Amino acid sequence: MSNHYHLVIETPDANLSKIMHYVNGSYTTYVNIKKKRSGHLFQGRYKAILLERDSYLLELSRYLHLNPVRAGLVQKPDQYPYSSYGAYISKKNDDLISRDLVWAMISTDPNQAFRKYRDFVEGAVGKGLKNPLEKVYAGMIAGGKQFIQEVLQRIDGQKVVKKEVSFRNELKTAVDFKEFIMEVLCSHYGIAREEFFTKKGGFRNIGIYLLKKYTSLTNEEIGRLFNDISYSAVTQASTRLIQKMAEDKNLKKEIESLEAKLSKVKG
Repeated sequence: MSNHYHLVIETPDANLSKIMHYVNGSYTTYVNIKKKRSGHLFQGRYKAILLERDSYLLELSRYLHLNPVRAGLVQKPDQYPYSSYGAYISKKNDDLISRDLVWAMISTDPNQAFRKYRDFVEGAVGKGLKNPLEKVYAGMIAGGKQFIQEVLQRIDGQKVVKKEVSFRNELKTAVDFKEFIMEVLCSHYGIAREEFFTKKGGFRNIGIYLLKKYTSLTNEEIGRLFNDISYSAVTQASTRLIQKMAEDKNLKKEIESLEAKLSKVKG
């Protein structure tokens, strides 16, 4: 962006600080030479958030690629030159960008993934997407309850203990809201809770979509609820529903009605 940048990085080693030092240092040197200046270029330390990829990666990828559009810099994301978006919507290989994981979440067919990803991103232009990182535990972990607990076990708890109580309450509310969602859906469709998870139908995709949107459950946890379907199937079910809502006004009204009921329950 004009005064900052975002990177989504998967690193097998605990060497993020070295990576960022190299990236920022190299770019600062480049700019100083090109502009005939000296000194620091970036203000302050970088901010890092540990991400649970199954639940957040696809949504975050779309959100970041739409940043230039939200900022009013361009009308469409492919018009912005300082972005990886062009690599995601092309079959041409890019040595700098790894797209396979995100593509696998949007389509099982590699030959169609880049087109479906483009539809997924550009179909949300002007929709006012919610920031996937709006609720970050202790300011540094984005994920479901189980993921956060596992991460906390691996790090020094003293670093987050002062923030833990307030974030714990917020996290518990998001997870417990699952029960409210299921109660509203079962009542709306007139089916028993057991049937909801075992029967196939349009309402199942709606359930998956609402659970992803309003809870901290991971794709894997949602998949276990619905007869152990895969995390990619959960993502695809939610994505299909979003695309169908854009085409079907009656379906969109139905979802909005359900969300209104959920809002009353939550309030």
